[in-house]
Amino acid sequence: MSENRHLDWPGCFNVRDLGGLPTVDGRETARGAVVRADSLQRLTAAGWSTLLEHGVRTVIDLRNDAEIGADHAARPDLLTTIHLPLDPDKDPMFESAWHSGPQFGTPLYYRAHLQRFPQLSGGVVSAIARAQAGGVVFHCVGGRDRSGQIAMLLLALAGVPAAEIAADYALSAERLSGLFAAVGVEDQGPKLEAFLAERGTTAAEVILTTLSSLDVELQLRAGGLTDEDVAAIRARLLSPAPQHDRDRSRCAAR
Repeated sequence: MSENRHLDWPGCFNVRDLGGLPTVDGRETARGAVVRADSLQRLTAAGWSTLLEHGVRTVIDLRNDAEIGADHAARPDLLTTIHLPLDPDKDPMFESAWHSGPQFGTPLYYRAHLQRFPQLSGGVVSAIARAQAGGVVFHCVGGRDRSGQIAMLLLALAGVPAAEIAADYALSAERLSGLFAAVGVEDQGPKLEAFLAERGTTAAEVILTTLSSLDVELQLRAGGLTDEDVAAIRARLLSPAPQHDRDRSRCAAR
């Protein structure tokens, strides 16, 4: 199920549709609704065309101002781009704890970030909920950690099991090797895995622990997410309920 969610958008390396994942109530996340990605500024003209063909009409950019450069090819006028940096702005306590080592390249910081800055994640999820008709893509630089945090929250709200969410995060490791090779830098993946192993854990285990100990919806509501936003996210992300469930609902209403 996971493998056929990868998308080939020329110029990007780590793009996948969040559709096609099972939910705890027997449904499935909708394909074409929400996509996670690495930096879209690397897209070629063909890449932008492929993005539009996938139905995307809204781009959520999670990068800091200093990370944003010129697009390699012209961004289509059909797109609405919203810049919502996910990194906190000058918080010495958080930076001291999390920006000082490899931990900021892992899901270890997700819980602390969500608890200290719920408005940042809440703002992104709200923007996705309120986006215009069509698909939404959100991205950071590599499409792993900031994008991984938002993907975790969206999928949890949709009712995707924690194990599936952790498996989705893991898919970035194999995709990012191509990005690192393309830009001529060392692959960070093995170092990050070793860092987590030294602490007796893995990225998957960290995500499972985070989700088991955190009420995602409550945390996002603390960040400004409304009832309407929660309903809109679920409507956007979820495929229709199975026919037998709809039949049961109709019978109960009689």
